[in-house]
Amino acid sequence: MGDPIPLLKDLIKIDSSTKAGANKAIAYCEQWLENQGVPVKKLENHGFHMLVSELGQGDSTIVLNGHIDVIEAEDRQFQPYTEEGKMYGRGTADMKAGVAASMVAAAQLKDMELTSNVMLQIVPDEETGGRNGTKYLTEKGYLGDFIICGEPTNLGIGIQSKGVLQLDITVPGKPAHGSRPWEGANAITKAIDLFEEILELPFAQESSSMFTKPSINLAKIKGGTVYNKVPEKCEMSLDIRYLPHQSLEDIVHQIKEITDCSLSIHNRNNPIKTKEDNPYVEALGESIKRITHLEKVNLFGQHGSSDGQYFTEYGGAAVEFGPIGSDWHGENEMVYVDSVREYQDVLVDFILNLEDNLR
Repeated sequence: MGDPIPLLKDLIKIDSSTKAGANKAIAYCEQWLENQGVPVKKLENHGFHMLVSELGQGDSTIVLNGHIDVIEAEDRQFQPYTEEGKMYGRGTADMKAGVAASMVAAAQLKDMELTSNVMLQIVPDEETGGRNGTKYLTEKGYLGDFIICGEPTNLGIGIQSKGVLQLDITVPGKPAHGSRPWEGANAITKAIDLFEEILELPFAQESSSMFTKPSINLAKIKGGTVYNKVPEKCEMSLDIRYLPHQSLEDIVHQIKEITDCSLSIHNRNNPIKTKEDNPYVEALGESIKRITHLEKVNLFGQHGSSDGQYFTEYGGAAVEFGPIGSDWHGENEMVYVDSVREYQDVLVDFILNLEDNLR
């Protein structure tokens, strides 16, 4: 049984915060997999490289999806170190630990008799939306029945995630001399008032079994040119994370009903709606309990988005499941070393026992 920790350490040393860096990390993963005798195929889309390894055969396909890219960091964060059982460095938790463990799991499984198809996907651009990586793979038919995105989840299973709606709103005002603001209409204050109204709309007050409410972030605001003029225009950008059962079109409709301002959609991501009683979720939960000796597996909803979203429109059930870590995207990002090994063992156990668990 291989140890994923040396591989994880090597991957962290590669600054994969740029396209060139991500491609360098992909090349390293390709060579590593080939050295282990794992069949691997490299694909390219708009200059982004990605890998697919396919193992086994059967009626169902399990996808192990992991992104190798990270957000930018200081040079020191690409020099991993271990202290008190925790490995520190950019990408330790998000999510090179998941990638390394999945790769070693694939190497472990390659010579075994598998009752399902296993597809390892290593992609380059999740942190910037995943459109050149995972979305491209799904469009090319690299799909599965159950998709595990190895994001950090503290060995729980993120079965749902909020959808993403990013809006740009242009709020008009009326210019006037700064000494006589009552003669104009301040576009900046109008924008702030509109934001406060959006927070009170019906969609913003809804909840679900896994989320208390949507989140609405005033991400950007730009208005005004000089001190002595009432601003005549304000541009406001919102990042709305809506609940899985909500309709993006209904949210836009509710906002349009309270304003005649110009509104455009900058970006949209689908929610993930995998159910608690999904048989693959239940089977994964059994493997988690068997390997970790946990009495109960935490099933929860993620506030953020992942590449799992791209599989849902094709009928795949996606989850996030990964090792124990903290402070991803932060100054002291880290992962618990033993949890990475446990995570690998859970993946192997899940795949080897899948047929029995689904009966």
